[in-house]
Amino acid sequence: MSISATIAINASLSDSINLGGGKLAGIQMSAAWTAAVITFQGSEDGTTFYDLYDRYGSEISWTVVAGKLHCNDDVVPFLSIRFLKVRSGTTASAVTQEAARTLGIITNAV
Repeated sequence: MSISATIAINASLSDSINLGGGKLAGIQMSAAWTAAVITFQGSEDGTTFYDLYDRYGSEISWTVVAGKLHCNDDVVPFLSIRFLKVRSGTTASAVTQEAARTLGIITNAV
């Protein structure tokens, strides 16, 4: 299943995406992406979001390329996430997008 997520112009964090029963399998990047890694926020209730870190205390970060589909090769950090936000840049160094960017969030059942 594919769900759209949008990062507004001059913003760095997407709207909330309800993954339902699916888990993050990949992200189709906008062809006009302003260069930046992506990081994530997750929530179980859709109201309170937390930055996502792995078990070693490192922020979960993907290096992405504009216009490419990036597959999630480690679903474990996302198994308990129901609601997701995608950030352009990191928690410490967010990167604002120069225009609204729509990302395709690809999910699958686990």
